[in-house]
Amino acid sequence: VQLQASGGGLVQPGGSLRLSCTAPGRTFRRTTWFRQAPGKEREFAASIKWSGGFTYYADSVKGRFTVSRDNAKSTVYLQMNILRPEDTAVYYCAADAQSYFSSSWSNYDYWGQGTEVTVSS
Repeated sequence: VQLQASGGGLVQPGGSLRLSCTAPGRTFRRTTWFRQAPGKEREFAASIKWSGGFTYYADSVKGRFTVSRDNAKSTVYLQMNILRPEDTAVYYCAADAQSYFSSSWSNYDYWGQGTEVTVSS
């Protein structure tokens, strides 16, 4: 199963972007956004449980990013506001059938192809 991630682009500092992650016809118990900046390891950004909509955020994005889901569209969104140059990275969505929260990328079975976000003036 390949997830489809989209919505990346170039934005000025302080701007906003909304990323989407979809897997048509599939349902999962959790979907998580990771990001990988050039020369750095992949890191956790935000996660959502499909049942109940519980959300989790890395400290670096808390208060600026919001993760949400649309059950009918099998889509998870990452609304990113007040973007900073340090948010520049390739953003990946990952999902699987486990219901517990995990910030470790190795615990996920299904991945999107990544969408690039560049924050620069």
